[in-house]
Amino acid sequence: GRVVLELAAAARLGALRLRAMGAARVHWTESRSAGSSTAYTQSYSDQVEFLSHRDTLMAPPDNGEATVLQAGRHEFPFTFQLPETLATSFEGKHGSVRYWVKAKLHRPWSTVKKAKKEFTVIEPIDINTPALLAPQAGAKEKLARAWYCNRGQVSVTAKIDRKGYTPGEVIPIFAEIDNCTSRAVVPKAAIIQTQTFVARGTKKQKKSVVTSITGEPIPAGKREVWHGRALKIPPVGPSILQCRIIQVEYSLKVCVDIPGTSKLLLELPLVIGTIPLHPFGSRTSSVSSQYSVNLDWLSTIPEQLEAPPEYSAVVSSPEAEQSLAPPCRSELGDILEGPFFAYIQEFRFRPPPLYSEVDPNPASDNIRPRCMTC
Repeated sequence: GRVVLELAAAARLGALRLRAMGAARVHWTESRSAGSSTAYTQSYSDQVEFLSHRDTLMAPPDNGEATVLQAGRHEFPFTFQLPETLATSFEGKHGSVRYWVKAKLHRPWSTVKKAKKEFTVIEPIDINTPALLAPQAGAKEKLARAWYCNRGQVSVTAKIDRKGYTPGEVIPIFAEIDNCTSRAVVPKAAIIQTQTFVARGTKKQKKSVVTSITGEPIPAGKREVWHGRALKIPPVGPSILQCRIIQVEYSLKVCVDIPGTSKLLLELPLVIGTIPLHPFGSRTSSVSSQYSVNLDWLSTIPEQLEAPPEYSAVVSSPEAEQSLAPPCRSELGDILEGPFFAYIQEFRFRPPPLYSEVDPNPASDNIRPRCMTC
């Protein structure tokens, strides 16, 4: 980058110094009771430094006197190398990961002039790895009871073709929901973001629904099958998994609303990456192979998605008492304004594979031609 100094008139200046910083910080408070009439507030905070660089762009002369610069525009270029391992820029309710550069101009017998500029860092997460290309599957069942009466059992089995995805992609969900109860049930699926903040051995979590879909009610004694039900990932920040005090994790939750009892919930882990699936990447399953060739079903996905529900409508837990709506634009600050949002948009629609007229499975000469009259 560069530091620009504009002078309306000649000026005597001291040193011009630059500092680059990057750190993760967490902070929150909790009210605790120490008796019937005594209460106090407990504070939790921690910090991890990722980047610290100092540079002198203009040093004072060796004789200790000030440097005289004439009126006009003066530019001081600078450069520094980022460490290989940095956490992605992040703004959360109880913490943040921020990077910035700050310039300080020292002047004799005057206050220090300061200028600060933040920048965004994206940690590369390549989903083209065996761990993130592996299919994810699970099964759950629940016995529905009301007033100590057994109303039957509800079971759900779900599978997705891989663990890693990038924003803008569509997750095809394959699921079977068996309703053996006497009442209709409603299946749902949602992507849940979990922010975890750690300080002094204590954790603080915030969960929110990123996006969701709702299926048709399943009548009593019937089965519903999802043949690749589409769930599109909106522009969200990537997973943060390697930071000691801040983690951002995602999961796909398939939920079944059962009248008169708690929800049946099946959770499959997700990792939101930054490097999308290669067009000719390895095919780890028949599911991924099928959906890498046949993309006609994508045209049926509506571009305008309905607003996601509250987290309490999808998951029954004590966390539902908190405010868990997706973060608004003001909470995210400038993270969606700069290169971060442009980076996500770049991978929303990838080009199709290269066209080739070479038959990958040519017919063998040893195969006897089939008789057309048989």
